[in-house]
Amino acid sequence: MILSELLQGIDGIEVAGDTSLNITGIHYDSRKIKPGDLFICVSGLNTDGHKYISDAVKNGAIAIVVEKESYFSEGITYIKVNNSRQVMPCLAANFYGHPSRKLRVIGVTGTNGKTTVTHLIKAILEENCRKTSIIGTLYAKVGETKKEFGHTTPESLELEEFISLGLEQGSSHLVMEVSSHALDLHRVDQIDFDIAIFTNLTQDHLDYHTDMDRYKNAKLKLFGMIRKKENGFGVINIDDKWSSFFVKGTGNNCLTYGVINQADVTACNIKTGLKGSSFTVKYQGNSWDFKINLIGMFSIYNALAAISFALGEKIKPEVIKSALEKVAGVPGRFETLNCGQDFSVVVDYAHTPDGLENILKTGREVVENRLITVFGCGGDRDRTKRPLMGEIAGRYSDFCVVTSDNPRSEEPEAIINDIVPGLDKVEKSRYAIIADRREAIKHAIFLARKGDLVIIAGKGHETYQLVKGQVLDFDDRKVAAEVIKEKIAIDKS
Repeated sequence: MILSELLQGIDGIEVAGDTSLNITGIHYDSRKIKPGDLFICVSGLNTDGHKYISDAVKNGAIAIVVEKESYFSEGITYIKVNNSRQVMPCLAANFYGHPSRKLRVIGVTGTNGKTTVTHLIKAILEENCRKTSIIGTLYAKVGETKKEFGHTTPESLELEEFISLGLEQGSSHLVMEVSSHALDLHRVDQIDFDIAIFTNLTQDHLDYHTDMDRYKNAKLKLFGMIRKKENGFGVINIDDKWSSFFVKGTGNNCLTYGVINQADVTACNIKTGLKGSSFTVKYQGNSWDFKINLIGMFSIYNALAAISFALGEKIKPEVIKSALEKVAGVPGRFETLNCGQDFSVVVDYAHTPDGLENILKTGREVVENRLITVFGCGGDRDRTKRPLMGEIAGRYSDFCVVTSDNPRSEEPEAIINDIVPGLDKVEKSRYAIIADRREAIKHAIFLARKGDLVIIAGKGHETYQLVKGQVLDFDDRKVAAEVIKEKIAIDKS
């Protein structure tokens, strides 16, 4: 694309150099630059892209986006902007031809439930014969093409490129998780959302947002994007205490769902166990019975979000039912492991106080004997949630094993020391501290007896552990399965 065309619609810029250049690609990582590309200097949380201008030029960059005039030099076209993060989505959308405008785009935001809700919506749309791209924590996927970007919501360049790929492969819909970071850092500014879904808001990411109001306001940006959209609407969990802000954010152009408070779409006759859940959905004087493979009250809410979306889109109830009944589960979301043992083992991504409480409440409801919980907290993240999670684990569990999660740059023992005061607040809490996560999982499983439930929380689908700048291979599901088989073999010998 000609540079002058690429810059269309972007205000407040200063250009030094030739704007008739043909730009062949755009990157914010100098290592990906090829001859003819444009390099965007992003002032990040951990580094500054301006440091890598010389590397980008060596690799063939012919134009550079900067935030300071002092970087201008002869022979290269420079574009000075006030905020490169804010400009990058515009450049990306222009370069890829604004592909989101040619799809029906559903954005799902909230602290918990985003991954499950997006997968349920994808299942419903594809049961309704609509090819659907999906972007989220697990992966970005369309058809057989799958990419992993390392963020719940990728940077705008990756987003626009992937949406364009989905369009090329025949997608009519895109469903994506929209994180508060992505909204605050402008990653989705140019995405043409049609529907915004709010699951819940509980404490998370306060290391970044600093308080709940800022966290809430970041998520509210998504609803402002669909407020006046023709054929657009919001889907909102009315049982969440923050829901009124999101209803107002859509200008009341929304469908509400819930179990406790009066809502447009409600669930009753709820039954849940280790083999699945059943419930009745009521909407506009009609009712339908559902039976799904997902477990727990939080799964009912996730299903209601997807059902409300589908009803708002006028998808037939029989199609919705058929789709949801086929969903076996979502990786790392209350995922059960069955290796022939006489106790239950569940792996879940819960890494917030509310997420942990949800799965432990469910565990308490379905367990036959004791509930044993393995958990930790991530390093370099909100420290205030650590004792809260300790208290929650101590309250619901018969026994806890406190361990390392993704410690990042912190010492695992220091993180554990922040968790323990919460456990100690619970008078009868019983726990062991084992920093090595593999050994912690082994300890819990070897403790388990017939009818017990072992919940391994925090990492879910993740296949790695982040330690001191290293990405180490570690999958809770594989480790647990190996230990279960080892225990069975010992018990037989």
